[in-house]
Amino acid sequence: MMTSWLLGRRGPSGFSWSSTADQVTQGISAAGLTAIVTGASSGIGAETARTLALRGAHVVMAVRSLPAAQAVKDAVLAQAPEAKLDVMELDLSSMASVRAFASQFIDRGLPLNILINNAGVMAIPFALSKDGIEMQFATNHVGHFLLTHLLLDTMKKTSRESNVEGRIVNVSSEGHRFAYQEGIRFDNINDESVYSSFGAYGQSKLANILHANELARRFQEENVNITANSLHPGSIITNLLRYHSILDVLHRTLGKLVLKNAEQGAATTCYVALHPQVKGVSGKYFCDSNLYEPSVKAKDMELAKRLWDFSIELVT
Repeated sequence: MMTSWLLGRRGPSGFSWSSTADQVTQGISAAGLTAIVTGASSGIGAETARTLALRGAHVVMAVRSLPAAQAVKDAVLAQAPEAKLDVMELDLSSMASVRAFASQFIDRGLPLNILINNAGVMAIPFALSKDGIEMQFATNHVGHFLLTHLLLDTMKKTSRESNVEGRIVNVSSEGHRFAYQEGIRFDNINDESVYSSFGAYGQSKLANILHANELARRFQEENVNITANSLHPGSIITNLLRYHSILDVLHRTLGKLVLKNAEQGAATTCYVALHPQVKGVSGKYFCDSNLYEPSVKAKDMELAKRLWDFSIELVT
C-alpha cells in the first residue's frame, strides 16, 4: 500500500491510494437503490452516505448522534436538494437498539440493496456493553452481525424481486493483522485481566472479515444474489484514537502528511458498494479500491464458521 502511494501507482482497478469516493463512483448511477450506512454522522461514514446519495441512492443513515447526522444530511441537501437521506437512531453496542432499528426499518417496507457496516470504535479502555460483551467486539462485530442477520430476509427479497445484486460491505482494517495470537478469544472474550486495547480492536476487525467471508460462502451455497466483502479504508484522520492522547496528537498533526482524508477514506467503501467491476465478487478483501490479501487467519474458513456459531449464540 505504502509503495503504491509513494509511486503514485494505480492498481488493476484503475484507482489508487489517493482516489476519492467521487472519483471511484464517477458516472455510476445508484438511482432506485436503497442503502443503509452505519456510523454515517462523521468521517468516512458521512462521506460514504453523501457520495451514495449524490449518485441517486436512497440512503438511511444509521447513527448514535441524531443531531450530527442531521447536520450531514442538511449539508448534502444544500449541495443536492433532490438527494434522499433518512436519519435513524442506532447504537451498535446495544442489541436492543439494533433490534429496534431493524424492526423500524422493516416496518417502513423499504427495499434494501446495500448494507454498509461501517461504524466502529478503536482501542478504547476495557468496558462491557449493556449486554455484557467487551465493548469493541460488541460494537464492531456483534452489533453489525445482528443487524445483518435481522435484515437478510429483506435483502434477499429485494435482490430476488428486483433482480439486482445486493451488496454487504464490512469496513474492517489492516489492524486485523494485530489481533490476539489465537485470533478470536472465544473462551475469554470478556476477560479484563488479559485485555489489550489494540489486540481487542484487531480481534474485532478480524471478525469483520470472517463474517463477510462466511456470509459469502452461505450466499453461494444458497444461490442468493447477494455479495459480501470486507475492506481496509486506509489510515484516516479521524477521532478514533481519542483515548490515546499522544498517538492522537501525532495522528492529527504529522498524520496529515501521510493519512487519507475522509473523501479518500470512503473511496474503497463506495467502490465495493457500487462499482460494476465488483459485480459478482464475493468473500474478498479490498484496499485502495483494489483486491488485497488479508492475513492467513482472515482466510481461515473453519474459524469463520466457528465465529458464526459463536455470534449466533451471543445474539440469541
